[in-house]
Amino acid sequence: MGEDGDGARLMDKARQAGDPVYAEAVRLFVAEECEHARLLGRLLEAAGAATISGHWTDAAFVRLRRLLGLRTELMVLMLAEVVALGYYRAVRDGVRDLLAAEVAGRILADELRHVPFHRDRLRRSFLRSSRLSRVIASALWWSLLAGVLAVVSLDHGDALCRAGVSRTAFAREVAGYFRGVVAEVMTR
Repeated sequence: MGEDGDGARLMDKARQAGDPVYAEAVRLFVAEECEHARLLGRLLEAAGAATISGHWTDAAFVRLRRLLGLRTELMVLMLAEVVALGYYRAVRDGVRDLLAAEVAGRILADELRHVPFHRDRLRRSFLRSSRLSRVIASALWWSLLAGVLAVVSLDHGDALCRAGVSRTAFAREVAGYFRGVVAEVMTR
């Protein structure tokens, strides 16, 4: 499916936050994600493969993101961003197809900027939260990551292995990225 959402609800939530600079940055983020979808679609086309019209994991991800406000949406979105760091690094470094490696490298370069962008906004959103609230949010966030890693490892484990990365190594890499994000978001 790629990353083809229009981001309308995320952009609405960003506008409602009352910061026009942030709202414009989110609009640019969504445009960049749409470009990722276009690149991935073209890559599949070049390989003679088709995109799929839907998948249960995408539907679950979208529903989870939309449960509450901007902070929840960004926390769920961050899960996808840190998974993307590990996944696109594996593809970039582990495939022999030069076009696939180039596309993965371009997307990875963008994701490396997306993570701090969302991390910084999330950090500001937790500044006034109590220690207990931050501990509970961290625990729930880690639980969600565990579920996401299980699904990605099952759905994409064979592809990761063909790129030279075991499921366990992938999970460790993503958890390492996530550990840093959670520490920076939840630290006052």
